[in-house]
Formats: sequence, structure tokens, C-alpha cells
Amino acid sequence: MDTRKIAVIDYGMGNLRSVLNALHQVGAEGVLVSDPESVSAYRKIILPGVGAFNEAITNLNRLGMAQALGEAKNNGVPLLGICLGMQLMCKISEEDGLHQGLGWIDAAVRRFPEQPGLKVPHIGWNDLSFRRSHYLVEGLPPHPDVYFVHSYRVECADPSDVLATCDYGGEFTAIFARENVMGIQFHPEKSQAIGLRILKNYVEFAPC
Repeated sequence: MDTRKIAVIDYGMGNLRSVLNALHQVGAEGVLVSDPESVSAYRKIILPGVGAFNEAITNLNRLGMAQALGEAKNNGVPLLGICLGMQLMCKISEEDGLHQGLGWIDAAVRRFPEQPGLKVPHIGWNDLSFRRSHYLVEGLPPHPDVYFVHSYRVECADPSDVLATCDYGGEFTAIFARENVMGIQFHPEKSQAIGLRILKNYVEFAPC
């Protein structure tokens, strides 16, 4: 099995081409996968996403993709969520009501608080603070700048799940990692050399 072929889940939401292009730049082949029966053929899987949480989780369930991804997770396949894809891995989201996520990480997705001078959505470059070492962030500088676009943030119940944080109206989880489940709130495909290094680390070091 070619472990440099990465499944990029297509469930009708997300800027898929930019993810495929970024994977190509780090020497991997991204393959769009929309058939849940094809998921088991891959040993590395990226769940991207842009848009509303409820529509996204509804699509994953309707297509049978949520079950297929859950089976891959249980089989130890390294899964990487990007932006909305990260949020979908959480227990719940408060976006437009209360919605159940995939439940892989004990975390809640909540809107940025209303604060004077705090613009929502959070758009632009902000630096990360790392909480621990991990192969996903190997070789990065201590406080790298990355590119965010989001109105809702992840709040992890277990601090040990947090790999990196960002401060925007308060600290929030920018990267989480628990066993073979990883999530990135920012867009690595838009974060230039830093984002490409993270994707390269995933491609080369994620155990499969």
C-alpha cells in the first residue's frame, strides 16, 4: 500500500483543491474520496472543511462517511482535521444551536466571545504557542505565524489533548492531538512554509 497517497474526504464542503495542491508540494498524492467504502483503502486521511458545522455533520452522517471514518480511527489510521474538519472531531458544537460532532475529542466548539475591539470572524495571521512536542510540529520555530479564518473556536476539556494554542480574545486550541486523531484550526495550505512543514510532517511521520 502506498502510504504517500492521502485520502482527502469530499463530503460537499471545503476548499479541496488547495489541500490537494499543498500535499503535492510536500511530495504526497492527495486523492478525493467521496465513497465511504473506499476509505478503508487508505492509511492516512485528511478531513477538511469550510462552512457550517450542522450542514457538515449532517452530510457526513447521510453519506455514511462518519461511520467509515470512525472505523478508520478505531483501526489506528492517522486522521488529520483541518479547520471545520477539526471542529467536527469534537463532541459538540454550539454553532446555530447545539449539535453532536464525531466525538473523538472531548471538546466543545464555541463562538468567540463578544469583546470590544475583537473582530469576528478571526481572520489573519497569528502566532502559535506549543504545549508539548509532537511529530506534527517537529522542526517548527517556537512561535510560528499561521493563517486563521474562523468564527468558532475549540475548547478542549482535557489539557493533555492540546498541542498548540493561539491567543485571540483569550487562549484557544489551535492544534490538538490524541493518539491517531489530530486537528488544526488554521489553514496549513494557506500558511506558507509553516503550513507545508506541518503537512510534510504528517505525511512522513504519522505512523501507519
